[in-house]
Formats: sequence, C-alpha cells, structure tokens
Amino acid sequence: MVGVIDPQLLREQPDLVKASQERRGDPVGYVDEALGAEGARRAAITEFERLRAEQNAHGKLVGAAAKEDRPALIEQGRALAAGVKDAQARVTEAEAAFDAAVSKLGNLVHPDVPAGEEANFVTLSTHGEERSFDFEPRDHVELGESLKAFDIVRGAKVAGSRFYYLTGIGMRLELAIMLMGLDQVLADGFTPLTTPTLVRPEIMRGTGFLGEHADEVYHLPADDLYLTGTSEVALAGFHADEIVDLAQPLRYAGWSTCYRREAGSAGRDTRGILRVHQFNKLEMFSYVKPDDAEAEHERMRALQERMLQACELDYRVIDVAAGDLGSSAARKFDIEAWIPSQQQYRELTSTSNCTTYQSRRLGTRFRTESGKTAPVATLNGTAATTRWLVAILETHQQPDGSVRVPAALQPYLGGISTIEPA
Repeated sequence: MVGVIDPQLLREQPDLVKASQERRGDPVGYVDEALGAEGARRAAITEFERLRAEQNAHGKLVGAAAKEDRPALIEQGRALAAGVKDAQARVTEAEAAFDAAVSKLGNLVHPDVPAGEEANFVTLSTHGEERSFDFEPRDHVELGESLKAFDIVRGAKVAGSRFYYLTGIGMRLELAIMLMGLDQVLADGFTPLTTPTLVRPEIMRGTGFLGEHADEVYHLPADDLYLTGTSEVALAGFHADEIVDLAQPLRYAGWSTCYRREAGSAGRDTRGILRVHQFNKLEMFSYVKPDDAEAEHERMRALQERMLQACELDYRVIDVAAGDLGSSAARKFDIEAWIPSQQQYRELTSTSNCTTYQSRRLGTRFRTESGKTAPVATLNGTAATTRWLVAILETHQQPDGSVRVPAALQPYLGGISTIEPA
C-alpha cells in the first residue's frame, strides 16, 4: 500500500488536499506531515535505484575483467550489494512512514459536498408528506409488542441492552423487506453474496473503519479478527490485491448480519430497535472506473428510492456535510424516512462514493486503455435493512393498532395485507 491519496496529487496540489481536510474539520497539518514523508520516500527510492544501477554496471565490469583483477572487483561488488540491501530497507521504512502519515488523511471531499458538521447537510429532494394521523400514533415499540413482532425485554435479558428478538410476523416482515431488496438488486444487475462477518485487520483497516471510529468495531483479540458493521468491508476485500476486469462494472450485493458497538451513542435511541448492536442488511457494492463513479452513485441512490417508494414511505434525500463524512467517503447521500412518533426524519439508507480511497489501500486495480494499472473506484449503498421495520410499522399503523402491509411487500408475506394485534 502506498497512500490513500494519489501521491502525485499530494505533491502537485497540496492546497487542494488541505482544503478538503479543512472542510472535514480534520487537522490540516497532516498534509504537511504526509508531504514530508512523501519527499523522504522519493529520496529513498532515488538512492536505491542509483545504487542498484551502480551494482549492475559493476557486475558487467567483473565479467569483462582480467582474472587477476576479479578478486578485488568481487569484494567491491559485495560492498555494493550490502549498500543496495540497506537502501532497499530504507525504502521499505520510508514507504511505511508515508503510509502511516497519509492514512491520517480523509478522502478528497467532492466539491459539491456542503461544508460544516452533521447539521449542515443539504436536502436534495423529498418524497411524500410528513405523515400525520387523526389519532394518537403509537411508536414502533408499542406496535411491535402488541403485534408480537419483537421482544426487547428478552433480548436484553439474554444479551444486554440494544439487543432484541424478532418474533413471528416481525421476523417475517424483516425477511420480506430483505427479499424484496434482493429482487431489486438482481434486476439491477448485482450479483448476490453472503459474506464473512469476521475479517482480518488489514481488510478492516483498508476500508477505513479502524481510524477515528475504531471504538465502534467489535474486536476478537484471541483471533485478531473484527466483526463487520456492514458487508461493505468484506465486499471491498473481495478483490483485494487483484487486477479486475472493468469492461463492465462489477456489482455485488452482500447479505449479512452486522455488528456495531455504538460506543458513541450512550443515551441515544435507547428505546426500540432503531439503534442496536446487531442487525441484518443487504448492501450494494460496486467496482467501477473512476470516471464512472458519480454516475454509479446516482444509480445506487435511484435504486434506494425505488425501494422506499415500494414501501410507501415518506422520505428526504440529503447530501451529507463534509464534517459528517467517514474518512473513506468523498460524498455520501443519506435517505431519511419520516418517523411519526418522533416527528423527525431518521436515516434508513446511505450510499457513499469512496472514489479510489479504499482500492489504494487494498490494492484493487484495473487496466486502463494504455495497458497500465490504476486504482478502481468503489461505492456502497444500503438496499434493505432491519431498521426499516421502524418506519414501516409507524407509517402504516391504523387506529385499531393494526398495520397495513404495503402492496409491494404482500407477495413476500404470503399475501398478508394487514398485520393484526396478537
């Protein structure tokens, strides 16, 4: 791995990288640190190549030398070989130092991303109205318990807070959402996979999840493996250290259970299943040529909107502010559904354009028209997940406590059109 940012861009346009860091609210000084490390790396490579060229030239002298001159030349050759070996070690050290320095940098923020922190997002579009009722709406916890859709009390008894059981119709409704999502991604050309939920440190690190939010990740120290909070991690690692054929984009959809510590969420969303430690998710992941990344990002967003419209949910699409982006994302769209009991929008899906940030770390390349290799662009986006139960139950509740099933989901529930209290 040599950098998460193009070294040439770093050298030639450091002010652009500094501006990106500033928009993220991250230390600008990291750029100067990376520049210094890049200079040391290039100097070490230059010295190594000079010594190696000298060694090669010396080898030719030995071959052409008279017999009586060879012993001295051979001894000189040994000294040169030792110097080359030392220079190679210095290159390795310099590259490691550069990788460490540049890994502190976030991806280059897309110019259209709004500046600022979490609250500074820009709303790109809305769909539907903010649902209101002529009766006092129940929240998803009350609905779920009366429908026998989940059991939070027993989940906490068995595993602690933020765990739950999906039971009966709750489990079936989650599966219906996931299966409808699977049909959507299949129709859109994605290849389905079930993915490992435990990954090696280099894969977790390569996707950008062991940076400032490392405390959100479950670690199994006895095996030095990490539980994934999204199948994005395993899907990004799928083609690590490979040269892939991008005559057509490579599109995958990973179905997995996801685990998140929610270490920074103490006191937030403690009621219900909105913010939990374990959930299921169908995740889209695409490998494309860098020039095609923005179009692929819009393609993913369109699929997500079709899914939420099929679930008959009211939502808005937001352009996430630079200070709220993860380190790997150059741009991120969140789609938030209206939650009646909370009178606010809450995130149901996100889709991120990671440009070449992850592929540089993971060594995933493609061949350009000139035959050279270059880093691919990677993108990810939610197709369906457990959290959608919250919005569906609350949005489609009826005065008697029953819940209307959106027409698009009914075939996945054996034709059930209404979920009645148990």
